[in-house]
Amino acid sequence: MRTLHRHQFREYLPYPKTRKKLPDILSQEEVARLIDASSSLFQRTLLMVLYGTGMRRSELARLKIAHIDSQRMIIHVVDGKGHKDRDLPLSPTLLENLRVYWRRLKPRTYLFPSRMYRDHEQPISDKTVWLACTEAAKKSGLCKAVSPHLLRHAWATHLLEAGTDLRTIQLLLGHEDLEVTARYLHLSAQHLQKVANHSDSPNSLNG
Repeated sequence: MRTLHRHQFREYLPYPKTRKKLPDILSQEEVARLIDASSSLFQRTLLMVLYGTGMRRSELARLKIAHIDSQRMIIHVVDGKGHKDRDLPLSPTLLENLRVYWRRLKPRTYLFPSRMYRDHEQPISDKTVWLACTEAAKKSGLCKAVSPHLLRHAWATHLLEAGTDLRTIQLLLGHEDLEVTARYLHLSAQHLQKVANHSDSPNSLNG
């Protein structure tokens, strides 16, 4: 057929759909094991901020000390995905750990500066964030494939299980579409349990 050699027909060719697997979410106990397995104060604090805010790894890498507002208990994400800013809640526990970290390591501009530069402070790469997760996961003995994005998933799922509404979680994650955030309904054990309990109830059989 002549059409096989016509490039404009490529956009009409059907492609097989890729199967989307739900991530194997970390429990709060597993997150604690991961953080406790960190090899240094730098790595420990990095993991605590990553889980405690749900930031993307690139956002965490570029986080500046000036973006932490201890008066309002807020962390500002500046120039996040889509070049958008957003605010995240700062818990008292995380703030106290950040103060301990700052007193010990004394970063000047970036919360997590690269050790490669001494005179002019530069941020770490997002690969450093990824390595911190994988190294701590290996030491903790967790069998799950831990990544910065998995911690982000865990944070959002645990917020949902604690009663936070999806719209709020959407704003905190910086999602454009609520449907993207809605996937956490599938990841929440408590929501799944509620569905199971409802289907087992006598009233659900009378409809």
